[in-house]
Amino acid sequence: MLLSVLVEVVAAVAATRSRLQKIDALAGLLRGLAPDEIRAAAGLLLGSPRQGRLGVGWRGLMALQVTHADAASLTIADVDAAFEELAAASGPGSGQRRERVLRELAERATASEWDLVVRAMLGELRTGALQGVLLDAVARAADADPAVVRRAAMLWGDVGETAALALGGGDLSAVGLRVGRPVMPMLAATAATVAEAMATTGEASVEYKLDGARIQVHRHGDDVRVFTRSLADITHRVPEIVDAVRALPVHDVILDGETLSLDDDGAPRPFQDTMARFGADQAREVALRPWFFDVLHVDGRDLIDDPLRERRAELARVVGALRMPGIVTDDPDAAQQLSAQALAAGHEGVLVKAIDAPYAAGRRGKAWIKVKPVLTYDLVVLACEWGSGRRRGLLSNLHLGARDPDGRFGEPGGFVMVGKTFKGLTDELLRWQTERFPAIETRRTASTVFVAPVTVVEIAIDGVQRSPRYPGGIALRFARVKGYRPDKRADEADTIQTLQALLGSSST
Repeated sequence: MLLSVLVEVVAAVAATRSRLQKIDALAGLLRGLAPDEIRAAAGLLLGSPRQGRLGVGWRGLMALQVTHADAASLTIADVDAAFEELAAASGPGSGQRRERVLRELAERATASEWDLVVRAMLGELRTGALQGVLLDAVARAADADPAVVRRAAMLWGDVGETAALALGGGDLSAVGLRVGRPVMPMLAATAATVAEAMATTGEASVEYKLDGARIQVHRHGDDVRVFTRSLADITHRVPEIVDAVRALPVHDVILDGETLSLDDDGAPRPFQDTMARFGADQAREVALRPWFFDVLHVDGRDLIDDPLRERRAELARVVGALRMPGIVTDDPDAAQQLSAQALAAGHEGVLVKAIDAPYAAGRRGKAWIKVKPVLTYDLVVLACEWGSGRRRGLLSNLHLGARDPDGRFGEPGGFVMVGKTFKGLTDELLRWQTERFPAIETRRTASTVFVAPVTVVEIAIDGVQRSPRYPGGIALRFARVKGYRPDKRADEADTIQTLQALLGSSST
């Protein structure tokens, strides 16, 4: 299929706010794809190439000066082949090889095709057709049950593979857990208090909420693999976690948990220390300690449909001292005491989990609810202003955006500004963002550098208030930076609807 056909469909999807029209347009596209094009097309539509990291950044793409083709001739397969070359380039001369591949691809593409390719490579393809819409389109195109398609995608951890199986007439109901193949993690909602959370869950497992990095660990015999929340394989970076899981009394297991680094006294280090160690290509002096809070599979038995009560018992048997601290209770006072203990130990708060709920891979429902004394949200940096005084010459004040999935305030799948802050920025973070943001600059004025909306930052707030200053009608109260979240994508940021819901909360 010509890439121009996909470009036209993407434009049509972006132009409508109707979910049904988006699904119809995408389903029509999917029906016309050849079997070997489906995975590549899904990657382009989601702004997540199937090859993973391509080694290409905003600065390199903006530096290209080429004349684009006048007529469309580039195919989806051509783009996929170029992405394969980019991902495979390594070692001496890899930069030159990537530049050659990009130049050749850009010259063969029309201007509109190149715009889509660039946005797909950078994860900026904001059409309002995120994963859920695409999966419903797969179901429509394959005449399959949408619930079965979504479950298969969650267990497979790969929308492209799921689409290929569905459109190829495969048995989606046969897709199950497979040790070594990561699944999409279950996600948590937010509540202001433990009592509020337990009013929703009833009897619950109340567990420490660490300020760490999510991990999913798979073991088959002595083979251990560790994945991030975005399903990236980081096994080579975390040998201490590999060793810890290899010592457990099982042959096959899939574990869900968190890791963070500790100081000499056993207290948690700041999140940025954990992420610096977590992202290192080789082991460093700072060690990571894993805690596990769920088990999805043990020695041939899938557990995701079992109630948490049973999974928790099996987890205790398998991981022992590596289990996340917590209690099972229906007493809000007991849960609040555990929350106080977690905070006193230097952790974020607690997670309250309905004790009889299954593991809903890839979903953010009401079965898991995180409770923190300070409200924190993942927002996206839209721009950054130059500082003054002792911050002169440094990029300081951040423009913060919440995700707008339905396009109520602009482009579907885009971001709506909800506030600014320079509070909480350390000297190290100021230096980092002064180097980082010009590399992803889209335009600038005398005072402000506007950037591609790809950088997620965790922001602590005291609440929100109504405000005509920003398009979403709200403004953040007392916003301050907790830290950048390189482990999260922009399409995982919190939504404007989530923040607007705080208007009715006692926290505001």
